[in-house]
Amino acid sequence: MKLVEIDGSMGEGGGQILRTAISLSAVTGKPVRIYNVRVKRDNPGLRPQHLTAVKAIASVCNARVKGAEVGSLTLEFYPGEVKGGSYFFDVGTAGSIPLVLQALLPVLAFSKGPVTVRVRGGTDVPMAPTIDYIREVLRRLTLMLGFNFKVKVEMRGHYPKGGGIVVVNVDEPPGSFKPREFTRRGGLEALHIRSHAVRLPKHVAERQANSAASILKSRLGLEPNIDLEYYEAHKDPHLGPGSGITIWALYRETVLGSDSLGAPGKRAEIVGEEAARSLIEDLETGAALDKHASDMIPVYLALAPGTSTIYGAKLTTHAHTVLELLKLINENYNYEIIEGGTGKPFKAVIKGAPPT
Repeated sequence: MKLVEIDGSMGEGGGQILRTAISLSAVTGKPVRIYNVRVKRDNPGLRPQHLTAVKAIASVCNARVKGAEVGSLTLEFYPGEVKGGSYFFDVGTAGSIPLVLQALLPVLAFSKGPVTVRVRGGTDVPMAPTIDYIREVLRRLTLMLGFNFKVKVEMRGHYPKGGGIVVVNVDEPPGSFKPREFTRRGGLEALHIRSHAVRLPKHVAERQANSAASILKSRLGLEPNIDLEYYEAHKDPHLGPGSGITIWALYRETVLGSDSLGAPGKRAEIVGEEAARSLIEDLETGAALDKHASDMIPVYLALAPGTSTIYGAKLTTHAHTVLELLKLINENYNYEIIEGGTGKPFKAVIKGAPPT
């Protein structure tokens, strides 16, 4: 089968092009060659966290890979059949587990049997969604598309030490996704906050949550449900300190979320405020998908039969790049932006095509 050629510098030119391309290659069975991998970045080429995603997907679909090494600017990926089983992958230090899962999850949906994946690395690190966003927002959205996966966080991992451990189970891979309209929210049913602090005082988690809750209640008129995660100093098993907060708003027809992470010298109240204001910013657009889900969900809809419509909170260059990339590998898929544009709320019609 002819290689699909993909320029890794297209659009935003980041690692998501690589991850999405490899994911779609595994699902569709089409081999790909990606060149100019991350050439727009200060440290171009494959980095360890990107390499883990490649090796993870290669393992579950028995792929043959060329150029799978740190610093490589070109990668060739020849996929085989996606199979079930148990797997373990180590991203290394604080490399993002959620970014690996973002690439791996669509593939697992097409497994020939139940699959369990255990990943070690960073659960809550900068420039990536938090693990709570994956399990509380993305999981709920994919469930609406007929794909159910379970996420268990055995240990959190923060920058720079990492050491987080996450287990993902897909007991009944659906082998397909359902098309869906993500254009309306319906009524707001509940607000949830999960605030955590490891190897830090309990009050850090409390202050993050209280700050976010105060803003959300005043703006949305609903008292959030708060889940605090903290540990007694002598019982805390984590490798290094870290904190973060994830918020999700459950509507009758969708779910939107946001997150924020602590950092040295950053007050806990600021962490909570950032997450709350980010969610409110997305909610004020009237969109049915937050800015992060607007990047992630098109991949699933591109592989679903029929037509879907999404109303996203923000068309990022990242999201636009993913929409364009999907056409290169899944040639029967197409999309049209029917309202809005880059940097703005947008509506898009996605004409999906399941793998053959």
